[in-house]
Amino acid sequence: MKRAWTRWLFGIVVLAIVGYGIYVATREQPVLVDLGTVERGAMAVTIEEEGVTRVRDVYSVSSTVAGNLDRIALEEGDVVDEGAAIAAIRPLDPPFIDERTRTELQAAIEAAQSAVALAKVEYARAQTALELARSDYERAQELARTNVVSERELERARGELQLQEAQVESALANIDLRLAELESARARLAQPGEAGNGGGGDTCCVTLRAPIDGVVLSVDVRSEQAVGVGTVVAELGRPDDLEVAVDLLSSDAVRIGAGTKATITDWGGEALSGTVRKVEPAAFTKVSALGIEEQRVNVIIDLDAVPAGLGHGYRVVTELTLWESGDVLHMPIGALFRSDGQWAVFVAEGDVARLRTVEVGRLNDTSAQVLGGLEEGERVVVFPSDVLRDGRRIEDRTAGGA
Repeated sequence: MKRAWTRWLFGIVVLAIVGYGIYVATREQPVLVDLGTVERGAMAVTIEEEGVTRVRDVYSVSSTVAGNLDRIALEEGDVVDEGAAIAAIRPLDPPFIDERTRTELQAAIEAAQSAVALAKVEYARAQTALELARSDYERAQELARTNVVSERELERARGELQLQEAQVESALANIDLRLAELESARARLAQPGEAGNGGGGDTCCVTLRAPIDGVVLSVDVRSEQAVGVGTVVAELGRPDDLEVAVDLLSSDAVRIGAGTKATITDWGGEALSGTVRKVEPAAFTKVSALGIEEQRVNVIIDLDAVPAGLGHGYRVVTELTLWESGDVLHMPIGALFRSDGQWAVFVAEGDVARLRTVEVGRLNDTSAQVLGGLEEGERVVVFPSDVLRDGRRIEDRTAGGA
């Protein structure tokens, strides 16, 4: 009897062990989750974008004439005073002459020489006529004293003398004109590098000078070379007068206005503060790294203080504050998802997840403002998986459940 009772007890124990094993094997396992807490504290909505520093007023020194620019000795970073010489521009050398043009110019020189000789002959003829007119006038004066010739004849002789004097002056001027034409023809025959061709020389025609007291930001043309009108030679500015330019998406730019606070970081030093001075009224198209065309708007930020070491064209990261509050109920934004067209979260009630709809306000990259549906201190599932549902058992991953 005792043996039968022992066998019966042993069978019950075995059945209990087997039943427990089946229960453990078939029961629903808790889902490992990350939990976040609904807290009350400071929250801000910001826009973060890369920007670039730039001197507020950049002065471009450009060539005002076409010519040969002398080599510029200035370097980037050199300090210059207003009126200091930046560069010197000398006349251009004449172009090379081909054989046909040379023949034409030689013929022009010979023609000019013949014109000079002809002008001299005309001068000699005018001189002779002048001597004859002067002799006639003196004779008429003598005869007029004895009333042999009339006053009319004397006036005619005087007029003829004056006319011949003018003819002599005209002949002299014609000689000067023909000589000038001869020199012009000879000058056109000069080749580059020949003495007296107008290029080079010790006399500088134009000196480009600094318009302000500042620093050389860039030297665009350093070596000696020919430049045209309007060629930018160098850029000057004051590096202590910096601003930050940020190009934002047009959809973000409409939320920014003058006076918006900004924080500038990632420039190599401590965070800087600034204020938006202007949002430019026109957008421009920019292709993103993914090849997508975007409409961008430049936002200009004034720095509250310019630190030493920060210069023109430096990359920075700007954070523009759209909204901020020191006391707001918020939760991790990763806990939110859409359910039946509404915002919802999974709330941890003990070891069970409960689906709950919530009302949210402002959102930033990490947090969401809670307007209703949650209380301070409650725990919510962050980044819930697809297997999680209302009433499902959960286990905090950070509690060792992994």
